[in-house]
Amino acid sequence: MPAREEAGLQLTFHPLTPDRFADLESLFGPHGAAGGCWCMWWRRTAKEFSASMGEENRTALRALVETGAEPGILAYADGEPVGWCALAPRSEYVRLARSRSLRPIDDEPVWSITCFFVARSFRRRGVTRELIEAACDVARQRGGRMVEAYPVAPDDKGYPAAFAYPGLLSAFLACGFVEVARPSAHRAIVRRVFRPQRRAGCGARSREREGSPRLRARGQRTRRNLLPSPSRRSA
Repeated sequence: MPAREEAGLQLTFHPLTPDRFADLESLFGPHGAAGGCWCMWWRRTAKEFSASMGEENRTALRALVETGAEPGILAYADGEPVGWCALAPRSEYVRLARSRSLRPIDDEPVWSITCFFVARSFRRRGVTRELIEAACDVARQRGGRMVEAYPVAPDDKGYPAAFAYPGLLSAFLACGFVEVARPSAHRAIVRRVFRPQRRAGCGARSREREGSPRLRARGQRTRRNLLPSPSRRSA
């Protein structure tokens, strides 16, 4: 994936593949990002997750990646992993399927962004926003027409960082997402739609245009030609 620069910070992005799993381990540390989660919370029922925190979750995530699945995106700065974003079709997340508050708002197939983790020294530097853009690019290139997320919406008192792993509402709105539901005071459901539009003229090919009459945000940015890499390259 091409590099991007955010406030002087140059980042590159790569899907999580078996040869990059060690980078994820380095980023997450011995505690698996938080409490032995290893980004498996959304993929397991409450009972399964409680019984598998720690090494079992790490093993399960690695096994998933070994099957060829790419369950998220790593951000790199100067060759070092500094950020993570979980991304997959919504149907892969057991918690979303069982959630009362985050149940589907319609029958549209969506890709879901469920979790972020950014190295402490790189927080508040725009890494999350760039991960959102990279996730949208990957979903679109893989045939997705819509990306959904479930960010927290802090009030004036703020929000504990430990519970902000789904991302902040403000970051998604800045990336062109539109709030489509508010299940609770501090949790939103947001979407960004990719709509194909055919150019005028004979033999014109369709192109991707982001937004729709009902789900369009002002100032939305468009990124192109960011394909996931099938194998490890220099980050």
